[in-house]
Amino acid sequence: MDGKLIDRIRSAGRIAALTGAGISTASGIPDYRGPEGVWTRTPSAVNAFTLENFMADAAVRREFWRTYAGHSAWRAEPNAAHRALAELDGAGVAVRVLTQNVDGLHQRAGLAARKVLELHGTMHTTRCTRCPARFPTPEVLARVEAGDDDPACPRCGGILKLDVVLFGQMLDGEVLGHARNIAAASGLFLAIGSSLQVEPAASLCTMAAQAGATLVIVNRDPTPYDEDATFVLRDDIEAVVPELCAAVTS
Repeated sequence: MDGKLIDRIRSAGRIAALTGAGISTASGIPDYRGPEGVWTRTPSAVNAFTLENFMADAAVRREFWRTYAGHSAWRAEPNAAHRALAELDGAGVAVRVLTQNVDGLHQRAGLAARKVLELHGTMHTTRCTRCPARFPTPEVLARVEAGDDDPACPRCGGILKLDVVLFGQMLDGEVLGHARNIAAASGLFLAIGSSLQVEPAASLCTMAAQAGATLVIVNRDPTPYDEDATFVLRDDIEAVVPELCAAVTS
């Protein structure tokens, strides 16, 4: 690993990691825009992830629920990259994870929930779009598997939706504001496994860099923010993230 990068890592102090789908592919969860990504193989699948379509079309909702009923994320286990970030916290390093993922693998790897900001929500809970009701998603999926392919809220009859941010839906303002504060206060900002094509999450890279953080992008493919980065690593995420984290604590 580059000696200059190691020096920057060791002097970073506070560390923030923005993680995207690429960090979970080694756990068996496909990404979206890669060569074998969900939307690369089936471009029409993006329609089910658009709020307007989801709310307006029962057929879209049925496709959405079928997709998540068999989603690989329910069987996935954290990989070495997830565990390495969690181990930083265990070693007493000031680390925060800002994740675009909804799979919950950072928490399952051992990182305290309060140290993970789920920018795009979580697949583990489902909420009603009409009333404040919220349910564990496995309960809703059990209804889907039993034949209720467009489950309605049992309290008010409203449309149920995973507690995730769909296209056309705003991020939670409080969560985004907290993420921006973390990015601006970081000494080292790692962007791991994200295409950095989805805003406003991707702009956290610029916010961190402008505040003086060392911006390190770890991703298989080029991103729109590569020119802003101090270092760009094209290495395998499951291999390089543990190396980066080990350099912090060595």
